[in-house]
Amino acid sequence: MNFQQAVATCFAKYVDFSGRASRSEYWWFFLAYLVLAIVGSFIHQYVYFIVVLAFILPMLAAGARRLHDIGKSGWWLLIGIIPLVGLVLLYFTVQPSSPESNEYGPPPVA
Repeated sequence: MNFQQAVATCFAKYVDFSGRASRSEYWWFFLAYLVLAIVGSFIHQYVYFIVVLAFILPMLAAGARRLHDIGKSGWWLLIGIIPLVGLVLLYFTVQPSSPESNEYGPPPVA
């Protein structure tokens, strides 16, 4: 999945917390968020705030789908609230996709 496909897919599924998201889909979308947040913060704090608001639901949904891809529940996202322990999420999101179907559906098309 390339950058444009990942961003389009994540915004199209902005409240879809079911299914699975590949590593490339999640990380390309995260890169889009990071770049736009940095650029928005240089422009004005209101622009930054609008970027964060626009990305919060799609980012949560993509994170839940990414966790589903490795066989974890989307509720694991809540561990990010705890300082330092939330680094476990980084470990989870860099794991390779499980090649077989799991309880969350078939493997995503990479």
